[in-house]
Amino acid sequence: MISATEAIEKIEAIVAPILEERLLELVEVELRTSGKRWLLRIFIDKEGGVTIADCEYVSRELSRILDVEDPIEHAYTLEVSSPGLTRALKKLADFARYKGRTCRIITSEEVEGRHEFVGKIADTAGENVLIQEKIGMFTIPLCAIKKAHLEFDIEE
Repeated sequence: MISATEAIEKIEAIVAPILEERLLELVEVELRTSGKRWLLRIFIDKEGGVTIADCEYVSRELSRILDVEDPIEHAYTLEVSSPGLTRALKKLADFARYKGRTCRIITSEEVEGRHEFVGKIADTAGENVLIQEKIGMFTIPLCAIKKAHLEFDIEE
């Protein structure tokens, strides 16, 4: 029996050439239960944002290949979509790309006595993310970030 982590790794390898062809970026692969069925969500993005046509193309091509490769051992529903305005930030490159935007970061360990930060992405340095809050600048190691996403900010 294959684990969810192994299935996700296989799916990432399968979807990579499909996305490359259209200059799309894989943001996240999510595989979880939804009631009695499983849900496979693929979040994609590109400069200027993804279109419905991008999502339809990836869904069609990925479905075709997944039917043959069959990395998921049970019935599932496939969804391909944009990560939206409050997209997840996972890699250092994500933080660099959205420099100047507001984000929320939850850490797995205390950083300067806290676990939650909301501020503008000031920069990245080494393997750290620099967040400018109203009360000051904070350096958060990427390895300490449990969850991070852009915040909707009407000023942006």
